[in-house]
Amino acid sequence: MMNIGDKAIDFTLEDKDGNKVSLSDFRGKKVVLYFYPKDNTPGCTKQACNFRDNYPHFVEKGAVVIGISKDGLKSHTNFASKHELPFILLSDPDIEVIQKYGIWKEKKMYGKTFLGVVRTTFLIDEEGTIVDIMDGKRLKASTNAEDILNGDFLK
Repeated sequence: MMNIGDKAIDFTLEDKDGNKVSLSDFRGKKVVLYFYPKDNTPGCTKQACNFRDNYPHFVEKGAVVIGISKDGLKSHTNFASKHELPFILLSDPDIEVIQKYGIWKEKKMYGKTFLGVVRTTFLIDEEGTIVDIMDGKRLKASTNAEDILNGDFLK
């Protein structure tokens, strides 16, 4: 798992349009990097729509919003189109970046245990340093964007 104070691990993944996007492309800007389990599921849709609804505030403050899941490009294209998502969605089908960030973990649902993405948001400063990590009880999908905007990260 990445920790506050660590340099964010650089990566290159494809966006919904097949363009290669690297974290290092955004050096000099604040980055909200959020990992979510699956397109078009209730919690992930709430989280994405919360970022969509607050996206102008992130742009105004010069911050970049990037969402990553293991879903493929077609799924991301449909998800972004259906919900009019204006920010970057990246596909990590081989879960390489997800594993590097330490959020591929054992989960339990309906009495079953499985491996999956633990919803986590990393706040990365202009130098590429992780300054905050939101997960578990600190991360509510329906208010994730608002909670970031109300905190100190973008001040």
